[in-house]
Amino acid sequence: MRLLFISLLLFSCSATTQNMSDSNIRYVALGDSYTICEGAKPNEQWPTILAQHLTEKGIKTEMVANPSRTGWTTQDLIDNELYVFDRQNAGFVTLCIGVNDWVQGVDKKTFTKNLQYILDHVQKKLKNKSNIILLTIPDFSASTVGPMYANGRDISSGIAEFNEVILAESKKRKLPTVDLFEPSKEMKNDKSLEAHDGLHPSAKEYAIWERLILPEAEKLLK
Repeated sequence: MRLLFISLLLFSCSATTQNMSDSNIRYVALGDSYTICEGAKPNEQWPTILAQHLTEKGIKTEMVANPSRTGWTTQDLIDNELYVFDRQNAGFVTLCIGVNDWVQGVDKKTFTKNLQYILDHVQKKLKNKSNIILLTIPDFSASTVGPMYANGRDISSGIAEFNEVILAESKKRKLPTVDLFEPSKEMKNDKSLEAHDGLHPSAKEYAIWERLILPEAEKLLK
């Protein structure tokens, strides 16, 4: 009888733990270096901090995957990140992608087509199709070595053109957007916002982004 009681108690605890885990919002962060947070430590990545802060605010959130990689384009995301997303039963997604499309000369039409494919795919899988936050592409011309990747083009105007696509898609789908383009320009005057590589943001800048994203995520997930 004592053994049976212990077994039932262990089962009850296990079930409670499972139920608590099931009640969490499963969060997947999709993107490139700006989402994997190149130049920062793992505990300084804004998606990790975002999940922690949401949980502290009573919105239990678990970041179950961040398959983002430095240098990846929208096509790379389609080829390498969507299958990771598919396995996670996600309830919430952030998406920041496109800077490498522009750097590598992907045209606006292709970028638009790929972005639409990504959003169609993600929305099809999500139970609540509105649980996506789109992030605009930061203006990397503000970084020390950013101009080296311009290839004779105007970085700010080029990125702004791609951001117009992101904003148009968010408006069409009624999805919230957080602007990283304007805040990223502060890197030009404050080098503490820049990582040691002279290109990517520092942990301090990523923390600023998280503070901008948090209220939108809180509003969305409540």
